[in-house]
Amino acid sequence: MRNKKLPVPTAAEMRLLQVLWDLGEATVEGVVNAHPQKERPNYKTTQTLLRIMETKGFIVHEARGRVFVFRPEVTRKVIDRLAVEALVSRNFQGSAANLLINLLETSAIKKTELDELEAYMREYRKKHELDDHE
Repeated sequence: MRNKKLPVPTAAEMRLLQVLWDLGEATVEGVVNAHPQKERPNYKTTQTLLRIMETKGFIVHEARGRVFVFRPEVTRKVIDRLAVEALVSRNFQGSAANLLINLLETSAIKKTELDELEAYMREYRKKHELDDHE
């Protein structure tokens, strides 16, 4: 991957990244055909978007005969982190706690999910040696 800061992908770029993550690699035609028939994007639009995504560092291509085969250059985890960082910065004044509070107040969370969050926070405290006095 290139040593430059990646932007957060647009919604259209995310749709194509999801396809490439699922398939591993694909031609333009493969990306187009991976969408349900009624939701298939235009071939030329997809081709243009893939080239833009390549300049942004999201994907790379390799020539195989007369076609280009595209594959993701970034992982889902990297993109998820970028999106969360941007959301926290833009909407929650840089506070991850404010995001979590908002999620808890606005989302229906199952007891098992809440238990998992609590366990994760305990582990995080241990790992980072945080206590209630900080």
